[in-house]
Parts: sequence; structure tokens; C-alpha cells
Amino acid sequence: MKIDNLTTISSLVDFLDGNQPVAFSISSKKQDKYKAISKILSRFNYPQLNRKEKGIVIQFLLKISGYSKQQLERLIRAHKKNGNLVPKQKTVNGFERKYFSKDITLLADLDKAHDTPNGLMVKKICERAFNVYGDISYERLQNISVAHIYNLRKSKTYQNTRRNYEKTNSKKGVQIGERKKPINNGKPGYIRIDTVHQGDLDGKKGLYHINAVDEVTQYQVIATVEKISEIYLLPVLEELLASFPFKILNFHSDNGSEYVNKTVARLLQKLLIEFTKSRPRKSNDNALAEGKNAAVVRKTFGYSHIPQPYAKEVNKFNKEVLNPYINFHRPCLFPTDVVSEKGKVKKVYKYENMMTPYDKLKSVENAQQYLNEGITFKMLDDIAMAMSDNDAALLLQRERAKLFNHIHEGCLNIA
Repeated sequence: MKIDNLTTISSLVDFLDGNQPVAFSISSKKQDKYKAISKILSRFNYPQLNRKEKGIVIQFLLKISGYSKQQLERLIRAHKKNGNLVPKQKTVNGFERKYFSKDITLLADLDKAHDTPNGLMVKKICERAFNVYGDISYERLQNISVAHIYNLRKSKTYQNTRRNYEKTNSKKGVQIGERKKPINNGKPGYIRIDTVHQGDLDGKKGLYHINAVDEVTQYQVIATVEKISEIYLLPVLEELLASFPFKILNFHSDNGSEYVNKTVARLLQKLLIEFTKSRPRKSNDNALAEGKNAAVVRKTFGYSHIPQPYAKEVNKFNKEVLNPYINFHRPCLFPTDVVSEKGKVKKVYKYENMMTPYDKLKSVENAQQYLNEGITFKMLDDIAMAMSDNDAALLLQRERAKLFNHIHEGCLNIA
């Protein structure tokens, strides 16, 4: 039996009761189903049928189409209105696209320049690029949500534009100085300091980075030395302390012997700087410096061995390029203390409190009083506005590439 032979309501009833032989099938294609449904509705003049007959037609169409009753009723209404059924072309565009390939490429270039910072920092840099430095290419990205930054990082456009860097470790040691956690009372000048070793190769030691971070402003100075013996370390350490634009009041290290010794203690005493060191079983005492080891030092220099003779070139790069970038152009998160109902103090990192270390310094109450003699905010503002965040990051990338190429060529010549 073919579908064309079903011409009466009784033949449909016989079909539904299983008394009619079946020798037809409808294609699973939407337009074939619509054609068959339209043909049956027209043949039986569906609108003129009584209620019982309509029910029989519907039962038949449900069986041959596989559609739900609700969907079939919508098709019957459409047939009654238009006289036939025509499948509509599906033109669902989904959500309107807000960020285009050029925005994703811009995000990838920003990540590459800033060594893939966290989403909050990326959002802040995009805002600053548009609002502070007037870069109109960031008009859309300035309003991006932090979560969507990570979505865009998964896109093919981003992946085709990017390649990544690496991560970090820490150190331990001896005695001298007072074992306590410094209390800064919101004043800049309380620095945390740590050493990062740049790898061994064939039994030869690499150079060392000294990483000093102010606890209140996160103002950071990185210096590089050939060795951490007294003859190399002391001059660089003295220069490092003088590089901060504000007075240093406290020097806090872990228990590494490079700092916990009489020579360093004498230097700090001469400069009237209090010397404290980490307490046992208090792993957070020097966490700020160790966190910056990962976020800045390792991201910039990686883990690979850098021979000690290149310490001067690396230190020059630090002073001229890296330190200005991280202090004037790299936003940081700052904690807010929130007291719970039980009286427990919890640190919360809010996006609105994100700013560069220099902006944080300016936000300190009566900040001018903490500046070193001869230093003014006008001088520091000139440094901050000399180039945009992205220009500073690109300069860092170029100069670092030159530095690494120079080191690599030098190592090849020695080999």
C-alpha cells in the first residue's frame, strides 16, 4: 500500500489498527516530511473534519512523521494559514559577535608583551591603554569581562598568534636580625627580599637575581649579580636600596646566608634600616617576594642557565627596562581586609583596587613625606607617562630578545 491509496478516514483507522499492509516510508528529511503532512491535510480537507476525524488524522500523522503532538499542531496551524508547508531556512546567528579577530590578535599581542598576566591585570591594562594613553584600538577590549579574556585565549585566532613562557621556586638558610613579621602600618618602605638562582649547567653556577618588593605599594626592584659572595653582593645591594623612590625603613629576608650575615647587617645598620627575617613554620612571612619571583623574575628570565659573566648586561637591562615597566606599567592586585561575623580577618582582592605600584604609592596618604630627598612626583609622573603600558611591554620584549640573543651567541662562541 502506498500513502496515495489512503483516501478515506476509515483507511486511516485500519492503518492505525494494523489492518492495512504497510509498504511506504517517509524520508527523514524535513522537506519530505512537510510535503507528506501537507498532502494528507489537503486530501482530507482537514479544517472541515469533525473533532473525531481530526483526531484520527493527527494520530496517523504522528505515527508517520515522528513529530511530537505540539510540533504537529504548529504545522497544522501553519498549513491552515498558508495552504502549504515550506521548511524555513535556519538562519540562527547566535549571540552577536562583540570581539573580532583584530581584537583577539590585539589581546594575544598584549599577553605576549606582558608575559601572559592574569585576567584582572589584562583588563586593567586594556582600560589604561584606552583611558590613560588614548589608544583607540582598545575601545572594545576596555570593557571586556575577566572571564571572557580566558574564553578568547582558547580561540584559534589567539592560539595561532601566541606561544608561552614558564614558572618558579624559592630558597632557605641561617641567623642574625630579628625573627618577626614587620608591621608597616600602611607606610611604604618595608621591603621583602629574596634571591633567585638562574640555573646550573655542567657543574657551573648561573648568575643570581635579587628581588626586592615593598610590602605596601608592591614597588619592585630587581638587580642581578654574578655571585652572592660579599664582594659582588654588597655594592649591588646598596644600589638596589637606593633605587626605591622612598625611604627604606625595614629589610625583611628569609634565612638565606647571603643576607643573614654580619656584613649585610652592618650595611643596614649604617643606613638606619631595621633588619628582620622569617620565623620558623611561618611560610607566609616572605611570601610576597617569593610570589613576585614567579610572576615577574621567572616569567622574564625563565629557568634556563645564564652564565655568571653576563650579570652586568642583565643588571643593565633590569635598571633601564624591566624595573620601570613593572613599577609604572604593570598593574597589581592589592588586598582589602574584611572581618567576618566570627571576627576572622580575611584578605579580599577587589578589581577596583588594582593599580600599578607607582599609582599605589601616590594613593598613600601624605605620600610626599615618604619620598627620598630630591625625588618629586612630577619627576616620577614624567617617567610613568613617557610611554604607554603596551609600548613599555614591547620595549621589554625587544630588549630581552636582544639580551638573550647576545647571551646565546656568546655561549656558542665559547663552545
